[in-house]
Amino acid sequence: MPRSSIRFVPNSRFFNEIARSREMHTQLLDAAQRGANAARTIAPSYSGPTYSPTVSRHGEYKAGIYSAAHLQPNGWRAEFGAAAPWSLQVEFGTGRHDDRARDSRGRYQSARHRPQGGYSPKFRVLGRALDLLRST
Repeated sequence: MPRSSIRFVPNSRFFNEIARSREMHTQLLDAAQRGANAARTIAPSYSGPTYSPTVSRHGEYKAGIYSAAHLQPNGWRAEFGAAAPWSLQVEFGTGRHDDRARDSRGRYQSARHRPQGGYSPKFRVLGRALDLLRST
């Protein structure tokens, strides 16, 4: 009885074909769109005064949230973010925090000052949306 032999030939481009496939594009773009939708849901609406009465900032941040997928050399890359100006993405505070626990009148400070440089101890909209994606 003749013995049949099976020869396995590995495909060296297998992972590259998966990473660049249309299905991978669809999966990653779907995740990015879910993140953008979550960010739009929790995005703030600015209703305060502006430097000019003709300028309206209501909904500007929410309208600037986007999702996209780009083909990179190693496969698809999907992202969601905010195209709003940097000034709308920074939480402005009351200045530098000094480490004294009491104010000038001897009372304890009830709130920490928020820094001006862009780092904020609070979670931002995109970070919270990313946490929502991780939990699902």
